[in-house]
Amino acid sequence: MEIAFGDGQVFRLPYEFLRVYSPSAEVRGHGPGQEVLQTGKQAVEIRALEPVGSYAVQPNFSDGHGTGIYSWDYLYDLGTNRQSLWQTYLERLETAGARRGTKDA
Repeated sequence: MEIAFGDGQVFRLPYEFLRVYSPSAEVRGHGPGQEVLQTGKQAVEIRALEPVGSYAVQPNFSDGHGTGIYSWDYLYDLGTNRQSLWQTYLERLETAGARRGTKDA
């Protein structure tokens, strides 16, 4: 997904990245240390994208996940920190012996 902000920042955020960093309780848990590592999301797609008021969007992913509400601030943060967040995710996968998809790239 490509998203542009009023300050001129433009971010390209892959669907897989958005899915594994969903702000939903299903992914983040209900407190520190309760995060659920998302695996097998490499080929996930966004099937629909609904506005939530004027402050957020709610994507529906091809794997059935649709409960995360992504505020504009959260999307900006994801864009700004994409490289470090992605590296952290890959390290977490490796530590868990998990994979991004059926065939890792």
